[in-house]
Amino acid sequence: MKRWYLLYCKRGEQQRAKMHLENQGVEVYYPQVSIEKCIRGNVKITHEPLFPGYMFVRFDYEIGPSFTTVRSTRGVADFVRGGVYPKELQGDLVYTLKQLEPTQTVPLPEAEVIDKGTKVTITSGQFAGVDAIYHEPDGEKRSILLVTLISKQVEVHIDNQDIEKK
Repeated sequence: MKRWYLLYCKRGEQQRAKMHLENQGVEVYYPQVSIEKCIRGNVKITHEPLFPGYMFVRFDYEIGPSFTTVRSTRGVADFVRGGVYPKELQGDLVYTLKQLEPTQTVPLPEAEVIDKGTKVTITSGQFAGVDAIYHEPDGEKRSILLVTLISKQVEVHIDNQDIEKK
């Protein structure tokens, strides 16, 4: 009888493990979520694992493949265990996760839109109280500002929560 188990995969090798496990006839559930990310100032949609480093697998160890074969698959680190033997999961858990799997993209958190060239004040941190000019976003939570230090404009990276429009 096929049962669900939880595998721990080697870092960054979940896709490899999934491919090799499926080639062995193992059912694999590797939930991913689409996320909007700000990468180098551009908003892009990326796919990231819902549970980084983990995947659900379903197979019958009595018919094959064995626990050892699955554990030795490229990209797999080991089973999540409850003692010596791999911990068996309730099938309802996985089926519930499949039904709840998001079908929409998770948007970036709403942040105040600041146009390039806008004058801002830094509210906390080492530059607290300093006036600056907004230059561009630096990831999801930070921004690059131009600050005048000793008669020269210098780029500084500041958390968005520490910026206030003038």
